[in-house]
Amino acid sequence: MVSVRYDRRGLPRFKALMASAALLAAVAAAGCGSGDGRVEAGAPGVTDKPCPEAVNKDHGCIYLGTISDLTTGPFRALGSAVTKAQRAFWDRVNRQGGIGGYDIDVVTYVRDNHYQPQAHVRAYDEMKDRVLALAQTFGSPETDAILGDLRAKKMIALPVSWTSRWEFEDDIVESGSSYCFEAMNAVDYGADEYGAKSVMAIHYTGDYGDDAAAGARIGARARGLSFTDVPTTQGAAVQNAAVQAIMTRKPDLVVLTTSPDDAASIIGRTVDAGFRGRFIGDNPTWDRSMLRDPSASAIKSRYLQVAPWKPYATDSPGHTAMRQAVGRTEPDDNLVSGWALSYPLKAALQRAVQKKDLTRAGLFAAVREITYVDYEGILPSEAGNSSGTPNDSAFRKTVFSRPDEHEFSGLKVLTDFTEGPTAKGYRLDRPCLAGP
Repeated sequence: MVSVRYDRRGLPRFKALMASAALLAAVAAAGCGSGDGRVEAGAPGVTDKPCPEAVNKDHGCIYLGTISDLTTGPFRALGSAVTKAQRAFWDRVNRQGGIGGYDIDVVTYVRDNHYQPQAHVRAYDEMKDRVLALAQTFGSPETDAILGDLRAKKMIALPVSWTSRWEFEDDIVESGSSYCFEAMNAVDYGADEYGAKSVMAIHYTGDYGDDAAAGARIGARARGLSFTDVPTTQGAAVQNAAVQAIMTRKPDLVVLTTSPDDAASIIGRTVDAGFRGRFIGDNPTWDRSMLRDPSASAIKSRYLQVAPWKPYATDSPGHTAMRQAVGRTEPDDNLVSGWALSYPLKAALQRAVQKKDLTRAGLFAAVREITYVDYEGILPSEAGNSSGTPNDSAFRKTVFSRPDEHEFSGLKVLTDFTEGPTAKGYRLDRPCLAGP
């Protein structure tokens, strides 16, 4: 079941229309630092004392929480890279002068959820009265487990998950296209480039996989293609049913929404068994380690990734700043995710400072007024719009890439930001996984 809030008239409550004509100038004026002195704030997670490892010793401290999959979960490679990139992002902000007389701390409250909702809740309960907002909440089911309390506290949280549900939640600040629109674009790409006539969605249950499966179903229906839905569970050793479904149905296109390990298992086993179709995986399905898997040959020849942004080595000001900030490290596209996701929270903090309301309520209001975010070229600025209805503000464009071990991070970009006819024409009146 998907929970959607309603107003007194019985209508769904969308993100408020609070855009201001002066917003661009206001955000720019907020900048880093404050010429008028520090903004006073009495919110949890905002202190007059400097951060434990402050860059600016005369600044106060804004504490942001991080709850991620860091060690044992199926997305630990993504979670670890996102956390590393976010630490570098906010360190850069601090070195540029901080925000409103404060440094930003994303180090003190970092906890591992092991991709388990119960662990996520425990970590959140530990830090919720000590941080202003969550710089990262990893996973759709995990974030859903704390969503009620986020609403009650009007606490802003940045998800490392891309379900279309987040378009309908005022406390959740997302960047990039949802799994649903990724899958719609994957089906359109498969129909246009491969002449696909049949589509199968293999996916985890829950917001992650079900949202993508809904997008694939919508895309198949719009293009007049046959569609098969195959839910699966985590674990490369338990993909027999998924493999059997592919070999029995023989779809032209398989849309994968799993972990990298499970995707590699499914691709390798089916191709070895003679499957001739193609695979397109949603963003978290890919990891560079797949090129070292025994099924790497099949992955390189049959698999594409659909993602909300371009990979690590891309020539943009934002990608360049990220590479400089993270320093010497193995190229990793997951670092881009952590870096890109942080821009809207920076813009909201600047907006709250400009309005002299550095509280949870002030930050919440600031988010709902933002129509533009400067992603420094990683995403188009309109991708940061959080002021309109879900249908108006949802970003629908994605990037397609293919595995290539000769590229810095293992992916070669095939397209610029693009949206297929299905995503472009779809009216987002409810989360995709809620059905028609």
